[in-house]
Amino acid sequence: MPGGGAGAFICDAVRTPIGRYGGALASVRTDDLAAIPIAALMARHPAADWAAVDDVIYGCANQAGEDNRNVARMAALLAGLPVTVAGVTVNRLCASGLEAVAQAARAINTGEAELIIAGGVESMSRAPFVVPKADSAFSRRAAIEDTTIGWRLVNPVMRERYGVDSMPETAENVAAEFRIARADQDAFACRSQQRVAAAKAAGRFVAEVVPVVSPGMAAVADDEHPRADTTLARLAALPTPFRAGGSVTAGNAAGVNDGACAMTIASETACRRHGLTPRARVLGAAAAGVPPRIMGIGPAPATRKLLARLGLGLGDIDLIELNEAFASQVLAVLRDLGLPDDAEHVNPNGGAIALGHPLGMTGARLATTATYELARRGARYALCTLCIGVGQGLALALERV
Repeated sequence: MPGGGAGAFICDAVRTPIGRYGGALASVRTDDLAAIPIAALMARHPAADWAAVDDVIYGCANQAGEDNRNVARMAALLAGLPVTVAGVTVNRLCASGLEAVAQAARAINTGEAELIIAGGVESMSRAPFVVPKADSAFSRRAAIEDTTIGWRLVNPVMRERYGVDSMPETAENVAAEFRIARADQDAFACRSQQRVAAAKAAGRFVAEVVPVVSPGMAAVADDEHPRADTTLARLAALPTPFRAGGSVTAGNAAGVNDGACAMTIASETACRRHGLTPRARVLGAAAAGVPPRIMGIGPAPATRKLLARLGLGLGDIDLIELNEAFASQVLAVLRDLGLPDDAEHVNPNGGAIALGHPLGMTGARLATTATYELARRGARYALCTLCIGVGQGLALALERV
């Protein structure tokens, strides 16, 4: 329940810049990328006893390439944490990073841990192709699956019962079912770009972003995906490649991106012991399932479930970070919750349509941005929520301290 002094506290949070697919971060190994924000946290707080970290919990959606051997543990070692610090990687697809935050808070609230590093990583540029094993000996057939995003190695029963719509196809399904017009989607996408541009001009991301410095490449200090010159006319001219006569375009959808994020989450006792300053309390999290073909609506039931559990109403929430997988699904969620399309307190600094969506990182990025924005506004409650492939939603609530 809200209030009180005990709990799990976000004390600091940092992220790398977000790179475009095949862009500035494409040459950085996923495990190396994951280590960067952890090392930055350690450098920011040299007086903390980093050997006291109980666990490193990282979200990652792919885990088929350089992230395949428990990337949380590899990142901890590469960042320079003592070998005694454990690590675990969790996968709730697009919400993996937020799931990591939720699991860290639960461990602290139950007394099983006092200090945890939570976050997430995804290098979609470096996601490998995989070759499944043959169905029979001496087979002359070979298939190649792209692990960047979406379905692969599909179960025929899953296809028959639920369909295996691609992510853009689910966005088209949501647009059709919830009657989200193309013009409204483009208007939302344009607003996201404008809000990111304004936030960057005001320096609102400075505290949360740490540069990526890697041998053989120029330092990357700024998000690469935003397009500040986006206009409604340019968005309206884009094709709808996912469905004939559809409404989902590359301009009103999130990008395919690279990035990593990490935060320290601590008990009240650990904050005092390690000289950490609590910024926000994790109040709780809730997940909900929806039909896979309209996975984008998932944040709505997850939000209702969480708020009911916390005894809060939507009107109590001062700030909402709602992941922009697609403009169609964001608008469907907002309307389902009774919020206006252009609500000022929803993604006030823009979202994934402009910033990009490195799958395993994004949920942690939402919680990071929300933590800083709560402080900037002097507000009390924030909600972070995402839709999830295969039909889920996850929501997490924060309270400024």
